[in-house]
Amino acid sequence: MFALIDGNNFYVSCERVFRPSLQGLPVVVLSNNDGCAIARSDEAKAMGIKMGQPYYQFRDLERVSNLVCLSANFELYGDMSDRMMSLAAGLGPLQEIYSIDESFIGDLDGIPDLTRRAWAIRARIDKWIGIPTCIGLAPTKTLAKLCNHVAKDAERKPGSYPSQLARVCNWTELTREMRIDLLRRTPAGDVWGIGRRIATRLAEQGVLSALDVARMPAAKARDEWSVVLERTVRELQGVSCISMELAPPPKKQIACTRSFGHPITTLPPLIEAVSEFASRAAEKLRHGNQRAGSLLVFAHTSPFRPGPRFNKSATIQLHPPTSDTTVLVSAAVSGLRRIYESGFQLSKAGVMLLDLCSATEHQQSDLLFEAPCTKRDHSQLMEAVDRINARYGKATVHVASTGQTQEDESGWRMKQERRTPRYTTNLNEIPTARA
Repeated sequence: MFALIDGNNFYVSCERVFRPSLQGLPVVVLSNNDGCAIARSDEAKAMGIKMGQPYYQFRDLERVSNLVCLSANFELYGDMSDRMMSLAAGLGPLQEIYSIDESFIGDLDGIPDLTRRAWAIRARIDKWIGIPTCIGLAPTKTLAKLCNHVAKDAERKPGSYPSQLARVCNWTELTREMRIDLLRRTPAGDVWGIGRRIATRLAEQGVLSALDVARMPAAKARDEWSVVLERTVRELQGVSCISMELAPPPKKQIACTRSFGHPITTLPPLIEAVSEFASRAAEKLRHGNQRAGSLLVFAHTSPFRPGPRFNKSATIQLHPPTSDTTVLVSAAVSGLRRIYESGFQLSKAGVMLLDLCSATEHQQSDLLFEAPCTKRDHSQLMEAVDRINARYGKATVHVASTGQTQEDESGWRMKQERRTPRYTTNLNEIPTARA
C-alpha cells in the first residue's frame, strides 16, 4: 500500500498561515520577477486566472476586485515543506519526497485502521503548521495519485466526485462499482504518467477516461505506445510497477538561470549575475556530492521585446572535474567574456553544469591512476563556506564578483516587490505577537 500526501495550493497556503486575513480571498503567487502565476487559491481559479498566465493580463483585477498578488517566497515555502514532510512521515515507515508539496509514503500493508490514521496525520499537519492536505491511499503509486486527485476535487469541485471521498480517499475501501465510477469520471489526461500530448493522441483512438486506459490491454499499450504507458495501465489495474525511490537519483546536470529585473546592456552587472548563478550551482553540486566536467554559460535578449537579437553560449571544459566555487565562477566569467557583445538589451542569462560525476568515484579514480594534483584543494574551504551560509543565510560568504552587497544597484536581481517576510528562516523577519 502507498499513500500520496499533497499540500493544497501549497504556496498560497504557506502565505495564509502567517496572514489569516488572506483566507477566503483570491490569492496568486507570482514567479521570479513577478512574471506569471505559479500558484492560485481556489478563489483565484474561480476568477479564471490560469496557471502560468502572465501577470500583466490579470493585474487590473487587483483594482476592481479583492485579488491579492504576492511575489514568490521560496525560502519560506522550502522551510514549510520540510516541516510538512517530517509530519507526513508519521503515516508509515518509508517516505519518498516527490516534490515540494507531495510525498509518497510506502510499506503501509498491515497497518490497522489506515484511513483513520491518515485522517489523524492530516489533522496533525493542519493543526501544527496550518497547511491543508489531501491524502490518497491505494495499492499502487499511480492509483494513490488518482485517489489524491479525487480527494482534492471532491472537496473543491462539488459534484465532480462523491463528497464522502473528500480529503482522504482509500481505494481499498471502495466497492468495484465505485472504483469503476471514479475511473470513468477521471479524464485520461489527469492520470499520473499521461501528459497532455499523449492524452490527445489517446483521445483520437477513443481512449478518453482513466477507465479506458485501465481496460487497455497491457501488451497493446507497450507495442503501440511505450513501456511507460504499459506500466501506467498495469498500475491502474492494481499491479504495482513503480517502487519507492528512497534516495533521489544523481542529477545529470545542474542549471541556475534567471530573467533579469531590468534589461542589462553592460558587462559588469552581467558578470555579477553569472557569478552568482555559478556560485549557487556549485553549492547544489556539492550538496549532491558531485563534480562537474564542463560548464555552459549563456545570455540572450527577450524574444518579446523589439530590437536586435542576441543569443549566444560558451562551453568550458573543466580539468579535472570540480565543485570548487572559485573555479566554476572563473570559468563562467571567462565564457561570458568570450560571448559578450555590447549594444544588446539582455534579458536572461544562466549557467549549466554538465558531465556530472560522483565526487567519491572521481577521488577513487585519481588514486587509481595517480592523477597529479595541479591545483590547490579547496574542498575544506568550500565545506566551511557552505556551513556558514547554511547557518547565517545565503550569500553570507560569497565570491567578490557577485557584488559586495545584495542591494540591486545594477538592476539585474529579481523583482520581489510583493514578497512577504521570511517568517521562519530570517531572525529579522520573525513575526512579533502583541497583546
